[in-house]
Formats: sequence, structure tokens, C-alpha cells
Amino acid sequence: MSSDSTQSSNTVWHQATVTRARRAQLDGHRSAVLWFTGLSGAGKSTLAHAVEESLYQQGCHTFVLDGDNVRHGLCGDLGFSAADRMENIRRVSELAKLFVEAGQLILTAFISPFRADRDKARQLIGAADFIEIYCHCSLEICEERDTKGLYQRARRGEIKEFTGISSPYEAPHTPELIVETGREPLEHCVAQVLSYLQMRGLYQSK
Repeated sequence: MSSDSTQSSNTVWHQATVTRARRAQLDGHRSAVLWFTGLSGAGKSTLAHAVEESLYQQGCHTFVLDGDNVRHGLCGDLGFSAADRMENIRRVSELAKLFVEAGQLILTAFISPFRADRDKARQLIGAADFIEIYCHCSLEICEERDTKGLYQRARRGEIKEFTGISSPYEAPHTPELIVETGREPLEHCVAQVLSYLQMRGLYQSK
């Protein structure tokens, strides 16, 4: 599966009259991508959905793009090779960019282990709209949380290219936010993310 981003021929971008700025005015909040990254078991999905619930309760328009869910459809044809992981993130980035234009606060929960792929996502979506949130959790704690037994299978060699075991995870150098999901309670982590979003002026608590 190629990861090259090519433009279809004979197409022209259509400029809509309902703009992103008009949607923000109607919705009462700005749009952006909250890109949660970290090891399997670090709590990305749990945190993303908890943050979404809090934002929803505040009247924000949100959607979570979850790694497993996306692979049931949009990326169901991809495996876990380096090339397929790259293509997976490329597709998700393009989808997230469309959601941003639609005025949504998008939360993505993907391991996205390679810095280069996350940097490409930032470039595609736009640095001003891309918030990288590193869910920091030690490998030991991630393995303790592993209810599906994936780490054990990876250590036995039953799962190839498993991040943290047989494939590397490249932690962000300068993420917008580091959340200690390995040692802080979920409520604290959610509050930390919401506080950052308010500081950035994306929404105001009601």
C-alpha cells in the first residue's frame, strides 16, 4: 500500500459559502485536532473519550477517531508494516483535516509511533490546528494493563512489528501537552487537557 499523497487529475477545489469561521461563530467554539499518542495500553482511547464527554457536556461538537475503529472500515485493508502504519496515519490526517473544516473538535487515539508520520500529520492539518498530546506511560504499566494479552503474544513472537516490543515507539520531543496517564487518575488527566484547550481559546467552560 503506497503512502504517497497524490492529487487526482481534473479536479478543482470548491470554495463553500459556509466557512469554518462561520461554523465557529455558530457553534461557539473553534475547531482543532487533539492528537493523542502513546504506547498500546497508555490510555489514549480512554482519555480521548473522557475528554470528548466533557466537551460534549459543554455543548462542543466533537468526534473521536479511534485506532481500532478506523481499522474496521477506512483502513481495514492495512496491516502493521511501517508502510501501512504510515498510510494509516495519512488517511486519518486527511479525514481529521476535513473534520476541522467542518468545525469539529477532533480527538484521535492512535499509537502513531513514528515522529515523521506525526510531523506529516501536523503539516497536513496545519500547525495552528494540531495539538499533540503525549500519553506518557511506562512499558511496564502498559503491559500490566494489557487485558487482551497483546504484549505477551508479542514477546512470544506471535505478533510481529508490535510497538514497544519488536517495533520502536518514538516519543514526541516537543508535544503541546504531556499527560502522565501511567500514574495520574483519569479525572486529573481530563482536567489537564481541558485546561490547556481553554488556555488556547478553543472553547470556554459554561
